[in-house]
Amino acid sequence: MKKFTKVLISGLLCLGMTACAGSTGTGTGSNEPAGTDGKKFNVGIVQLVQHVALDAAAQGFQDELVAELGADAVEFNVQNAAGDVATCSSIVSGFVTEKTDLILAIATPALQAAASGTADIPVLGTAITEYGTALEIDDFNGTVGTNVSGTSDLAPLDKQADMFDELVPDAKTIGILYCSAEANSKYQAEVVKECLEAKGKTVIVKTFTDSNDVQAVTTEVVSEVDALYIPTDNTAASNTGLIDAVASEAGIPIICGEEGIMAGCGIATLSIDYYELGKTTGAMAAKILKGESNVSEMPIEYYQNPIKKYDAERCKALGITVPSDYEEAARPE
Repeated sequence: MKKFTKVLISGLLCLGMTACAGSTGTGTGSNEPAGTDGKKFNVGIVQLVQHVALDAAAQGFQDELVAELGADAVEFNVQNAAGDVATCSSIVSGFVTEKTDLILAIATPALQAAASGTADIPVLGTAITEYGTALEIDDFNGTVGTNVSGTSDLAPLDKQADMFDELVPDAKTIGILYCSAEANSKYQAEVVKECLEAKGKTVIVKTFTDSNDVQAVTTEVVSEVDALYIPTDNTAASNTGLIDAVASEAGIPIICGEEGIMAGCGIATLSIDYYELGKTTGAMAAKILKGESNVSEMPIEYYQNPIKKYDAERCKALGITVPSDYEEAARPE
């Protein structure tokens, strides 16, 4: 397993769709460029799939970059791959041909495509769990050292494992469910499995290969466990309705790696604010474009204040008493 500091500690969704042409615009904010000598920068954004967390990261990035540079100083070309990894590569190729000034890659497959597609254009990732795993870097020390840097969306995994004792202390057998095609999901699963086993829990790991077998695998695992853990996983995030239907009928509580998945099927999460993570990434981009920082020297940045949140309706239905240090999450409209 790639080495990484656990306390700092999304995959393939096959929808059979072509890339969705994104928007090109300048966002909102000041019309005066800030420290750019009147230059207009072209920034390409490649996002693996539309999802509330990834959308929030994209918006935070754009808002912060406009605030830093001015609306007239930056133009965004936003492209969504609709869950298709090959389309990520095609989008990146287009950015390279256009000589884009900087690429933002949202989610691990998008980052992998960008890192493979160019060694010259600065690439920033966001909503990436662990860069050493995503980029196959042994003994990763926190700085990629190439044209790639960015931000990680990983909350402390050991603290997520602790939530089982806090919310479902009688659960003896815990299932971990994720997409086998997502390297970072596997990484999270391995860490959480180790933490749970250290607490004396029995852990059963089940994986689905894509959205086509999510329901079948979920049905299988809920018959064997007392509770489930789902890490930050793009395929799971896009299939929470299926997962929720199966788990709710079986009375199985789910603790999730991020708030978007929890909103769809879980009881609780220790999660980050993806909009704020996007803003952090936008601030990094501004430093690169203004010539204040070299991307090869920029360490990966992390969200520092994850929050414990819970879904009140599911917790009530399952008879779960929630500790006072949990914040009730807003239900999706």
